[in-house]
Amino acid sequence: QVQLVESGGGLVQVGGSLRLSCAAVGSISSIEEMGWYRQGPGEQRELVATLTTYGTTNYADSVKGRFTIARDNAKYTVSLQMTNLEPEDTAVYYCFAQAKTPWNPSLRNYWGQGTQVTVSS
Repeated sequence: QVQLVESGGGLVQVGGSLRLSCAAVGSISSIEEMGWYRQGPGEQRELVATLTTYGTTNYADSVKGRFTIARDNAKYTVSLQMTNLEPEDTAVYYCFAQAKTPWNPSLRNYWGQGTQVTVSS
């Protein structure tokens, strides 16, 4: 089983910065893609940023130029540096990983429990 442990959420003022971190723990054979999604109040979960093992990034248009995703493939960790935060960034942020385990050679999606980010004006 794979668990994603998140940290780093909190309350910040408009224009401030926060850094989210996530570590994948458990019996892991490999991780293809890691990243972050978010879900605002009354909204559907949406992609924020993802990063593949090979370094391919994918950012939501709304965060390009403000958020930076980074990953340590050897440690199975991913981080999201968020700058110039806006009230619209307020949401629960979920870590995501697409992984294989010794008992399941197929890629499977895993999710963290979520961490709250609140941007106040």
